Amino acid sequence: MAYDHELADRIRELIAGEEGVAEQRMFGGLAFLINGNMSVAASGQGGLLVRTNPEESDALVDDDRVRPMVMRGREMRGWLTVDAEAVDDSSQLQLWVARGVSYARSLPAKTKRR
Repeated sequence: MAYDHELADRIRELIAGEEGVAEQRMFGGLAFLINGNMSVAASGQGGLLVRTNPEESDALVDDDRVRPMVMRGREMRGWLTVDAEAVDDSSQLQLWVARGVSYARSLPAKTKRR
């Protein structure tokens, strides 16, 4: 499944004014990085992939529309999968994007390797 281009456009609009934003294809989707750290992505499996503080992510999981990201059978702490239906509303999308951007901004900037 390809990522939702309309969802990617909606994310792009929300983070247009942020400093240090870059787009990169990741996880079969389109990720939005802040100073080299992934913040949020239009997932190749549909919906969003959101990076959050690992200490706070359990409280955000509802097992219905928000779940821990699983990669190769292993749960990834601090990475959440958010169903597309949970971000149909622009205020909900804005909330999830803000969470991802805020956490990514709290991390040390990554430098490009040569």
